Amino acid sequence: MRRMLTAALALMLSFSAFASTPWAQWQQVGRATLTWGPFEVYHSSLLTPGGKYQAQKWPQALVIDYLRSIDREELTKATEEQWQKLGIDSEAQKNGWLEAVEKTWPDVSNGSQIVFLATEKGGQFYSRAPNSVMTAPVGESFSPAFRDAFLAIWLSPATQYPDLRSKLIGASASD
Repeated sequence: MRRMLTAALALMLSFSAFASTPWAQWQQVGRATLTWGPFEVYHSSLLTPGGKYQAQKWPQALVIDYLRSIDREELTKATEEQWQKLGIDSEAQKNGWLEAVEKTWPDVSNGSQIVFLATEKGGQFYSRAPNSVMTAPVGESFSPAFRDAFLAIWLSPATQYPDLRSKLIGASASD
């Protein structure tokens, strides 16, 4: 019996260590919900170790909790459209970023989560499936140039979603 309890405890500790993420203890800067017409698409949160946003200060984590099913092709297309609106689509094309994210991202559904962890060295995507406690890295790490372009979709002053940006960076009340 004792041996079984010891094994169970070791297993629980290994799972909790595996499920632990670098941003787990960080503070939320802000939270916003993207809506499209009458539909809520996702909730997003920006996290930092100190709970304050400073442009180009790392690390940061952009957490997106999906409320609808969206396949990876649609996610990639939406990213491409945002980069076009920001005027950085030619850089994305030149560097193959759209192909890379389409290979990296999973299809999402209600309850899925994708996190982009931004550090001085660049960025890494993480994914959690619906009804799961396990968050795992997906794909390869991305360059600082990709990091900046990806975060610009939400955090650039030129974003298509200025209300979301304002909430995420803590400039206005979160959702």
